[in-house]
Amino acid sequence: MSSFKTIDDADVAGKRALVRVDLNVPMENGVVTDTTRIDRIVPTILDLANKGAKVVLLAHFGRPKGERKAEDSLKPIVAPLAKAIGKPVAFADDCIGDVAEKAVAALSNGEILLLENTRYYKGEEKNDPALVDALAKLGDIYVNDAFSAAHRAHATTEGLAHKLPAYAGRTMQAELTALGAALGTPKRPVLAVVGGAKVSTKIDLLENLVAKVDILVIGGGMANTFLAAQGVNVGKSLCEHDLADTARRILAKAKETKCEIVLPVDAVVAREFKAGAANEVVSVNAVPADAMILDAGPKSIDAVKAAIDKAKTLVWNGPLGAFEIEPFDKATVAAAQYAAAATKAGKLLTVAGGGDTVSALNHAGAADTFTYISTAGGAFLEWMEGKELPGVKALEG
Repeated sequence: MSSFKTIDDADVAGKRALVRVDLNVPMENGVVTDTTRIDRIVPTILDLANKGAKVVLLAHFGRPKGERKAEDSLKPIVAPLAKAIGKPVAFADDCIGDVAEKAVAALSNGEILLLENTRYYKGEEKNDPALVDALAKLGDIYVNDAFSAAHRAHATTEGLAHKLPAYAGRTMQAELTALGAALGTPKRPVLAVVGGAKVSTKIDLLENLVAKVDILVIGGGMANTFLAAQGVNVGKSLCEHDLADTARRILAKAKETKCEIVLPVDAVVAREFKAGAANEVVSVNAVPADAMILDAGPKSIDAVKAAIDKAKTLVWNGPLGAFEIEPFDKATVAAAQYAAAATKAGKLLTVAGGGDTVSALNHAGAADTFTYISTAGGAFLEWMEGKELPGVKALEG
């Protein structure tokens, strides 16, 4: 991974720091229901404020598509943000123009201001040079602390980095360091665990990984497609039969690159997809015609544990079964806890990301032990697919 400047490289005292953050948080009835993304940006904000910067926060919320919609205002986030930071946060009802300029001018060193939703302007998602110029007038330096939006070439994620001296914030820095350690220059052997429902959403990911990792565990619904592609009858299981050729191509590429593929050898099957449904463990070669695979079985769990034992680095995206419904969470929980124990013992570097993945690792009580958990969904996936992220590229020195 190329080098990038961090806020340690910037002289920020008295400077107006335009900081792109991710405040696209879950909200119900105007109340934030999960503060994870808020908590993640606190170190950057405090670092800058304590060094005497005038901190000006840029963020989007929802998908207002260039229109001013009350339900997409960032104003309800001011109070929980101030609480997390432990300092007052001012709010401006616009992100450019007179309102924003006056609010920024009123800041003293060390004070914090949140500007209104940048997506109220169509130019944000279009990376419009006119909007970039209007935003750049408000700052002396630019700090990107929103890795989760780095796969978008928007005005506040990419455009500003070319107009002002650009630096990575603490969250961005931690993310890029962790990702570099996981797939950039990793300690080998590298193990990737990829699960989830569909192969169709992760074709690019799988094709990139078989060329980069030493062992690839394929689980969840997508494993059924790979089994079916090899002639296994998967009954009524979720399966993309039309992607059999794609699955076979990925398996052939893995053979070429000497990437070991680990697929389930046994499975937990049921006739109903509901909590506590009657279930049984069968070989993948003996799935009843009227049953569906909902989790990997004990022998498959042992195979995943054996893969973890071999590895020095683990990258994880997606659950190994229908973890939301007991008892079909056993494989995901067992593998996550085993990886967490290896991490705690100093034997394994573990990086995980993606919405379902974070939920699954939290469910297993393993998230806090992993080396790094990415809260970025699309950006994390695109990075794992080997794609260049515009917001990261713009920071490279």
